[in-house]
Amino acid sequence: MTRTDNSPVPDYPGLLRLDGRRFVVLGAGQGIGRQASHALASVGARLACVDQEPDLAADISAEVGGTALSGNAFDRADMERMFDEAGRALGGIDGVVDIIGMSRYGDLVDLTDDEWNWHFDIVLRHAFLAMQYGGRAMQAHGGAMVFVATKNITAPGKDFAAYSASKAAEAQLARVAAIEGGPIGVRVNMVNPDAIFGGSNLWSDIRDERAKAYGVDPDKLETVYRGRTLLGVEVRAEDVAEAVLFLASDRSSRTTGAMIAVDGGVREAFVR
Repeated sequence: MTRTDNSPVPDYPGLLRLDGRRFVVLGAGQGIGRQASHALASVGARLACVDQEPDLAADISAEVGGTALSGNAFDRADMERMFDEAGRALGGIDGVVDIIGMSRYGDLVDLTDDEWNWHFDIVLRHAFLAMQYGGRAMQAHGGAMVFVATKNITAPGKDFAAYSASKAAEAQLARVAAIEGGPIGVRVNMVNPDAIFGGSNLWSDIRDERAKAYGVDPDKLETVYRGRTLLGVEVRAEDVAEAVLFLASDRSSRTTGAMIAVDGGVREAFVR
């Protein structure tokens, strides 16, 4: 292909490098968080790996040469401490990747106040705190924040009312963070995966119930989810990590306030 102008050809591989960039990864110990940590480290990022389980934080940090931090990401004092420790250990913070995801399920008519409040007062809180402390840490020099959410933002499912609503609220928070962060060079984007079975504790808790809802044996559940995608594929944690890496790098330097679906093509989840 012949170029029709004199502008330089972008160094695309170079734009994917994160040499020396300093990232806090929340929920780094397993599943998508573990894969994202390896992906970021593979292109030169320096990491503070946060997990509620100290052993998981230590394990992934040892694998990627990062700093292990453990605490309650739903507690303000703990989050402030962990961001402060990460900033001191890394010499600053250039990015935040938040992969924490938890859910309870049940019919809307049976949903209790405690279950509703758990999603909004507890689960949503980590994203709110990550945006606050991450935004403050990058106020002077800019950076990138990536939140791994769910396809339920655009295509909610039966039995997941509080989860879907709290994740939709997370998306609105991320949009506001993108609006406020733009003038200071802080980009904020989201990745919406679906049905990530590998390394996820979620499915060990709800596999039997979801299989019952679809009328299949529990060991056939992956086949059901794969069959409902347009591409007919299983979506893996490493696929989501690739999208995280793109949004964390300068390859997406002109993108903020966006959501990227990594779901194999769930038509109902198309952004409208």
